[in-house]
Amino acid sequence: MEWEPEALKELEKVPQHVRSMAKIGIETSVEKKGKTTVTIEDVREAAEQFRALMKKDDKTTRIAVVRCDIVSEVCPGVACFKAFNKRKVHFSRYGKDTEIIGFFTCGGCPGRRVFRLVDSLLKHDVDVIHLSSCMLMEKSYSRCPHLEDIKQMILKKGVKVVEGTHH
Repeated sequence: MEWEPEALKELEKVPQHVRSMAKIGIETSVEKKGKTTVTIEDVREAAEQFRALMKKDDKTTRIAVVRCDIVSEVCPGVACFKAFNKRKVHFSRYGKDTEIIGFFTCGGCPGRRVFRLVDSLLKHDVDVIHLSSCMLMEKSYSRCPHLEDIKQMILKKGVKVVEGTHH
């Protein structure tokens, strides 16, 4: 596939770590149009399509749930998802314009995985993270001894925290 010099120059604005993927995508799009040369307009069109795809829908609330790594060995998370799907208990505050974008364990004491996963969720516009009910209970399971540290870690990243899911 041939590239006009201006198109190549415009492609240079794409971050290097995704530039080769962008180039392949643009060439595929141009090929589907029956063209053999990539123009600056093709690159700009692809950039606009990407921006539209990545633009956050301001109406959608994106939530994630962090749960106890130990409890995850015996709990598949069904009660958390049922509560979310029916908007019950700690999920009752959300409307239909809410989605779960993450469901993960803390990584084991002292919550070593949370820091990195919150960074990853921020790239996907997470709005709130629920601390699963299993981390808060004191009868069925042991209350998480690192709960406050995990909560503060999330809050310091600028993400709202809700304690609880289905209990």
